[in-house]
Amino acid sequence: MNTSETAVTTEAAHDDHDHPSDAKYIQIALLLGIITAAEVATYFVDIGVALIPVLMIMMVVKFFYVASWFMHLRFDSPLFTKFFVAGLILATTVYLVFLTVFEFWSKG
Repeated sequence: MNTSETAVTTEAAHDDHDHPSDAKYIQIALLLGIITAAEVATYFVDIGVALIPVLMIMMVVKFFYVASWFMHLRFDSPLFTKFFVAGLILATTVYLVFLTVFEFWSKG
């Protein structure tokens, strides 16, 4: 198999799925913008002890949309998704341990 055949085979394998339309990407970008605005708004609105859980939920939602749509994980091998989810779980766990070590939860 020469290089041009390999390129055609790789391109054909990559195009096995329907690509989302530009409108879908714009919708996702608007949703991400709204979530980001809500995250920034938490700085100005006192939501008390719900701050960290609300921010963590918004973080996970944004991670899901960016990874699955803009990084095309929803079209790739499930193995890649497992690596990204494992990284998200690890990062979240490290952050929660960090907050616990510095006694964030006992401040009030």
